[in-house]
Amino acid sequence: MEGVGVRGGGGSAPFGGAFAGARVLVTGHTGFKGSWLCEWLLALGADVTGYALEPDTTPSLFAQLGLADRLRHHVGDIRDAGAVGKLVDATRPRFVFHLAAQPIVRRSYREAHYTWETNVMGTINVLEALRRLEEPCAAVMVTTDKCYENREWLFGYRENDPLGGHDPYSSSKAGAELAIASWRSSFFTEGHPVRIASARAGNVIGGGDWAEDRIVPDSMRALSRGEPIHVRNPSATRPWQHVLEPDSGYLALAAALALRPEDRRLDSAFNIGPGHDANQPVRNLVAETLRHWPGEWIDHSSATAPHEASLLQLDNGKIEAIVGWRPAWTFREAVGRTVAWYRDMHEHRGASAARDYTLRDISAYVEAAAGAEAAWTGPDTCPLPSVTNA
Repeated sequence: MEGVGVRGGGGSAPFGGAFAGARVLVTGHTGFKGSWLCEWLLALGADVTGYALEPDTTPSLFAQLGLADRLRHHVGDIRDAGAVGKLVDATRPRFVFHLAAQPIVRRSYREAHYTWETNVMGTINVLEALRRLEEPCAAVMVTTDKCYENREWLFGYRENDPLGGHDPYSSSKAGAELAIASWRSSFFTEGHPVRIASARAGNVIGGGDWAEDRIVPDSMRALSRGEPIHVRNPSATRPWQHVLEPDSGYLALAAALALRPEDRRLDSAFNIGPGHDANQPVRNLVAETLRHWPGEWIDHSSATAPHEASLLQLDNGKIEAIVGWRPAWTFREAVGRTVAWYRDMHEHRGASAARDYTLRDISAYVEAAAGAEAAWTGPDTCPLPSVTNA
């Protein structure tokens, strides 16, 4: 599978070849989403440096992919401003993807101070380090769709809707968005070589997520043991998307920032959500999972559980109009690919199995995105659309 993810539609290089040979810094590279992103960046020919804590799960996708031996692996805390600054100074990255975070809602109730310190001050530490760069750099700061003040609307949130958050995790991500906007308007003005966008993605699924209190890894653990899946909030509706959807959005956004220096609309916040068919309640996610790995589930909801939003959707209009990004996989395809990754790993473990299945999914996703005419897959990777007020 050599070269997976390197060729796009019509034989062109995805993302305009922006990452081939480029120095790329990924914070949070040991996490689930960061591991997928690093595997893809390596396939694109990037020189990847990672900064994060050691994986906090066993197993972890980072270890399963053997990434520690294939990129510049640095262990550190994003709250350590000095360490973050030294690494940015030493790396002189052409691209930065800031994913380091405390991402679990229920954990944020137990460790609220740590969640805010990591998600807000950690983001500010990266921004402060980027201020010193004197060479061009495109930075994508990853937050979440939960940064919006959730009013349980039936329609998707847009980037100019109010920020907020009931739980400490959601509110910390709203705080991170406010910090990004403030630093961008205060320090990264026109003339500064660093360009910054933020990206708000929905609930991601995909092979290799082993985190606590997430429905897909909880389901995979139960099914692998032949046990029923315990579902604590079956009616909660989320914009489910495969991890490759937001990762492709981050890459497309970063490439656009680098290749379109005149387009200041890119220096802003962007939603990266799935198609409308993916806004499904948890019970439908579990039912679709059981189509691919037979078993059963039981309602384990509790009136005393911490508050979690029951309905949340995103409007993708801005990133589609300005960047030319669009989702490539349906809800069913995303779930099917996810379950296949776990089930294949369960049945056919091997030293290279995780990487084989991950590269297989990247290859299939690139092909699907080309079929959906996503701009990053074709010769016109970073189009200048006619829309000027998106």
